[in-house]
Amino acid sequence: MRFIKNGYGLSISLIAFAILCLFPVITQAAPFKVLVVMSYDNSFFWNKDIKDGIDSILGDKCELSYVYLDTWRSKDNLEKGHAKAKETYELYQKLQPDGVIASDDNAQSMFVVPYLKDKVKTPIIFCGVNEDIQTYGYPTPNITGVIEVAHFRESIAFVQQLVPSIKTVGFMMLDRSTGQGFLQQFNKEKDSYPAKSAGFRLVQTLKDATAVIDDFKLRCDALLIDNMEGLPDENGNPLKEKDAIKLLTERFGKPTFCSNTKDVEYGVLCSVVKLGKEQGILGAEMLLKAMQGTPVSQIPVTRNKTGKRMLNVTVLKAMGINPKPEMLIHTEIVRTE
Repeated sequence: MRFIKNGYGLSISLIAFAILCLFPVITQAAPFKVLVVMSYDNSFFWNKDIKDGIDSILGDKCELSYVYLDTWRSKDNLEKGHAKAKETYELYQKLQPDGVIASDDNAQSMFVVPYLKDKVKTPIIFCGVNEDIQTYGYPTPNITGVIEVAHFRESIAFVQQLVPSIKTVGFMMLDRSTGQGFLQQFNKEKDSYPAKSAGFRLVQTLKDATAVIDDFKLRCDALLIDNMEGLPDENGNPLKEKDAIKLLTERFGKPTFCSNTKDVEYGVLCSVVKLGKEQGILGAEMLLKAMQGTPVSQIPVTRNKTGKRMLNVTVLKAMGINPKPEMLIHTEIVRTE
């Protein structure tokens, strides 16, 4: 009887061993390694929003390494960005990531194009790009991504709903890569806007900006003021976005609109804003597809589509504007910070 029991046990063991050989033990795959290169600093609201979007998709699937080129706050930062881009390439070589996300234009011109494009096969996804992507030679067999588009037309229509007498609008941004890219968008679209355009001006200093505002104040009913972080004051010191927006909106003294959430909170009247988180989500979803095996050439370039209506009621009341209640439906209400 002892022999039979042992034989039975031995048979069971052999069967179990055979099954294990036929079906290898399933182990959890190592997470993807992803290098994310941000054009600006880690405190900039746009970068924070894009990071939130990326983290929401890749946070539990990947080892994420973030690098901030910090190229926005001043011209000195912009010049130092090239050195940081070189350091980022050294990090890329060390990490050997499974994928790269490069956010906004400076990350393309300073990092992807000189160090990675046509040199590596790693899937690369861009997002937040304002310039014509052909400027960078995109797309390529391993580079695709998300174009950033401002909702200018929708924002003009919104400010006209609040103030129907608005017939002419102007545009002003800081003379950086973002403003230059939006100028390209403006030139393509301006004839389709619901108000006549008085022009799009890029400014380099606070003195330039005040002169442009004084000119537009005579010729425009409303003005877009946006992307003013780092605008040099009369002493050459870079202004924070909040301070620049406050100075410029007060000097204009008429309705203003923009394209970013924070500028409405800082004192712009209203906007149909674009969302940095959307850029991050779209870019992360595209990279995940590529890392999971979809050829990058089969992942088409896309653009942001979602807009959010925002209204600053502090400014609204100060201007004596009394909108119809139905205009506030699906609108986020904020007060000046």
